[in-house]
Amino acid sequence: MRRLDAATEAVLRYRRPEPWCWELVVQAVCDDMHSTWDADHALLQAGPAVSAYADPIAASLKSRLGLFARASAHEVETLTLALAGMGDLRALPGLRSLAQGGPLPYGFRRPRILAALPASELLPLVLPDLRRDPVDYHASTAVLELLAAWGPDAAPAVPEVVRHLDTPYAYDALRVLGGIGAPAVSAADRLAAFATGRDPHSGRHHPRRAAWSHWRVTGDPTLALDVCGVAVRSGTGAHGLPFLADLGPLAAAHADTVRALLQSPGAWTRVAAAHAYWRITGDAEPAVPVLLAEVDPDWAGRPAMPVREAVHRLGEIGAPAATAVPRLVRILAQEERLSHPYERERILVDAAYVRTLTEALERIAPGAAGSVPAPPSKELVPVSSPAAGPGFLRRWLR
Repeated sequence: MRRLDAATEAVLRYRRPEPWCWELVVQAVCDDMHSTWDADHALLQAGPAVSAYADPIAASLKSRLGLFARASAHEVETLTLALAGMGDLRALPGLRSLAQGGPLPYGFRRPRILAALPASELLPLVLPDLRRDPVDYHASTAVLELLAAWGPDAAPAVPEVVRHLDTPYAYDALRVLGGIGAPAVSAADRLAAFATGRDPHSGRHHPRRAAWSHWRVTGDPTLALDVCGVAVRSGTGAHGLPFLADLGPLAAAHADTVRALLQSPGAWTRVAAAHAYWRITGDAEPAVPVLLAEVDPDWAGRPAMPVREAVHRLGEIGAPAATAVPRLVRILAQEERLSHPYERERILVDAAYVRTLTEALERIAPGAAGSVPAPPSKELVPVSSPAAGPGFLRRWLR
């Protein structure tokens, strides 16, 4: 057990742990008699990091779903989510099993993991839950976040999403409808009512999102330019800037106002203004220094700081952001994961950051991400060594 604890600590702490560490974690979870809570939660977050072990994970899940199996829902959920995070369709029987008879279980509150699976396969499991009266805030927002990640592929869910405009989850529903776009045009009048405050369910943060969604489903930018432009001019710029950025050159009339917000005292507003100004004008020169100033190499993952957002926007700018390359390479080369997220999300959050860094580098300077040096080898005993006993997974990897 001490070796499993060491392996689990390594995969939770390091971005590039020794391969045997993941092997031992997979072995322990597949043989649930020797697993731990930490190992389970490390594996279900792992995603592509354990793709080499997909076959034994799928075999273990299949055995737990067998006719005479007595697996707990937790065991099924752990193995199912491990496969789902790889985009492996062998997760579907586990998801179907978990979704039987009632509201969706806790595993469906992991949209970051489930979004790797195709919408066409998961929608039949999700739609019945959306048709129920929403009673669980976290479950409802998680399902809506999953639909938002699918974008236009979530179009079959439009009627159910529109129903959520009458619930406390209206803001999330507006985001989903905007992401779906033209297939959600039947909701245009309702979106206009939210944008103008005429809908009784429209709150203080709804009009800008609703106006953006109205543009996305109708193609008419008039309402979005008006509502979001007013927000930016009124001093609540951070709430309208992302939508003006999406509008791009259509928002040219607001370019000067947006540029003035590059000097805002708020870091999130500065980042949003830099992105919006570049999108509206195509001028990266004033935007890049503002974005680069927020890329802190010592960032620990605290969501109050817009570091990942700034990296993402630098990547969108591409080659004109070449001054960011040395800093991004240095951050990507760091051995330890972000430390701020809870353990149950640490791998997911850090993997998303690494993905953002890698994609940004590839867009700014193709090949730069490949120059990141490998971390030093750690003095740990590999699972395949004589000291570790027989390697149960080796037979799957021949």
